[in-house]
Amino acid sequence: MQTGNLPEGVPSPKETLGYEIIRWAQRYIVQPDGDRAGESWQFTKEQLRFVLWFYAIKPDGTWLFSAGTLRRAKGWGKTPLLAALAIVEFIGPCRFSHFNAFGLPVAKRVPLPTVQIGATAYDQTEQTLEMIRGMLSESPAEKEYSLDIGKAVVQFKSGKPGSIKPKATAGRTNEGNRPTFCLMDECHHWVGSNGGPEFFQVLKRNIEKTASAGSRWVSTTNAYNPNEDSVAQAIHESDMITQGFWLYDCIEGSIEPDEMRDEAKVRRALTEAYGDATWADIDGLTRTVLFDRTTPDSTYLRFFCNRIAESSDGWMSKAEWDACEDDQDQDPIKAGDQIALGFDGSIRGDATGIVGVRLRDAKLFVIGVWERPEHAPDEWEVDVLAVEAAVHNAFKTYRVAWMYADPPYWQEAIGRWSITHGDDTVFEFWTNKPTRMVTAVERFRSATTVGDLKHVGDPRLTRHVLNAVTREVPQGILIQKDSPRSKRKVDLAVCAVIAMEARADAIADGRMKLRRSRVVGF
Repeated sequence: MQTGNLPEGVPSPKETLGYEIIRWAQRYIVQPDGDRAGESWQFTKEQLRFVLWFYAIKPDGTWLFSAGTLRRAKGWGKTPLLAALAIVEFIGPCRFSHFNAFGLPVAKRVPLPTVQIGATAYDQTEQTLEMIRGMLSESPAEKEYSLDIGKAVVQFKSGKPGSIKPKATAGRTNEGNRPTFCLMDECHHWVGSNGGPEFFQVLKRNIEKTASAGSRWVSTTNAYNPNEDSVAQAIHESDMITQGFWLYDCIEGSIEPDEMRDEAKVRRALTEAYGDATWADIDGLTRTVLFDRTTPDSTYLRFFCNRIAESSDGWMSKAEWDACEDDQDQDPIKAGDQIALGFDGSIRGDATGIVGVRLRDAKLFVIGVWERPEHAPDEWEVDVLAVEAAVHNAFKTYRVAWMYADPPYWQEAIGRWSITHGDDTVFEFWTNKPTRMVTAVERFRSATTVGDLKHVGDPRLTRHVLNAVTREVPQGILIQKDSPRSKRKVDLAVCAVIAMEARADAIADGRMKLRRSRVVGF
C-alpha cells in the first residue's frame, strides 16, 4: 500500500536522469556482500522506481523534487540504496547538462562533489560507509576514478577536492558547510534529546545555499513513533510533502494494531511492506510477530509493517494530549488569575520545572523549565537563583491558592517559600512515595481522557508528557523516563500531575474564589 506521494508508474526517458544513472551504477558499482558479492550492482524494481522519480527533471532541467525520503520496513534495503546514491553523487553523472538531438537529457558529474552522511552519532554512519566501501572495493569505479576508500573518508588518491564523509550532530560546528548532496539515515532516531531536529535544520540550510546548482538531500526512516517529535515525523507532516516539492516513497503493510494476532493478516502485511526485497524472511518475521511477546506490537508495526504506531508503554498518546489543547486566544491565562503550582526540582541530571494550573478551568501552563543544554559541560547546574525568582514572580503575578513542591535537593528553598508565601499555601509533595503518586497519576490520566483538564499547547510541556512511560508498581501505575540515563525529560509532566493535585486540594479546602460580575436589576 503506497501511502507516499510517489507518482504512479515511471517517468519517461525524457523526464529523468535516472536511466543514465542506473546504467552507470550497474557498470561501476559491485554487490558488496551475499551470494552475488563482487558482481555488478543491481537495483530492485522498487529501488529503480525511487531512483527514476528522485532524479526526475522539469522541462528546463531543474529537479522535479528538491529532496526525497524513503520510508520502508527494517531490512528492506534502504542503506544499500543510500550507499549507491552516495557513490553516484560523488563520481557519477547526476546533474543535468543538456538535451541531446533525440530530446533525451544528458547528465554530467558534480564539479566539486561534497557528499555528507548525516547521523546523530559517528558510529551510526559506519554501516553506510561500510556499504559504500564494499560497493567500491575492487570495482571498476575504484580503478577508473583512482579512489582512496579509507575507513573514515572516501576521496581521490590524487588529492583532488571531493569526498564522502560522515557528519554527526555537533550543532553549530556544521554550520557553513557547502555539501552537494547529503544523506540523512534513520531519521526516526533524530529527536530533541540528541540534537536531531537542530542538526537537520543545519544540514538543510547548508544544502539550500547551493540548491540552484542541484544540491539536494535524501533521508531514510522506519515508521516513526509519533510521541517522539522526530525529524522523520517533521518531514512526513511537512507541507513540502503535501504540495509535492519533496518526494516521499512509503509502502505500508495493511494491518491494524488489533489484528497483530491474526497470522494471515500479519503475513499479508509483511509481504506488502517488504515488496520485492526477496531476501526478507517473511515466514520467520511472521513467527516472531505472533509468538515473541518480549517486544510490543507497536514496535513490530513500526519496524516490520512500516506503520506509524506509538510505543505501547507510553503514558499518553499524542492524540489524547492534543485533544486537551485549549485556544489561548479565546481565554488566555492572565495576571491575577487564581492558580495552583506544581514544582519538581533537580540540580544537575534531570530538569527543574514549575507548572501552573488555573483553578476555575484546570488549564495547565508552564511557569519555567531549566534543562541541561545538549553540549553543556559536566559541571553544569540549574540556576537556583533563576528558579527562586520564577517562584516569587509567580506569586506576585497570580493569586496562588496552593503549591506542591517535590522536596529532594530543594527542601531549604521550599522552606523559605513557605515562610514567605505562607505555610498554608506551600506544601511538600514527595513524588517518591508510590501510594500518593499513583493516585495522582491516575487522576491526571482520567482527567485527560474525559477532557477535565486543558493546556495551552506549550511544546515543552507536550514533549515531557509524551516522553513519559509507565512503570507498574504494587500500588498501581507511575510515570518515569524511558531509562535512568535517558535525555528524554519528563519533569514537567510530573509538575503538571502535582499541580493538578494542588488544584484539587485547594478547591476541596474552599479556596476557589470566583470574581463575580455585578448584576443590576431594573
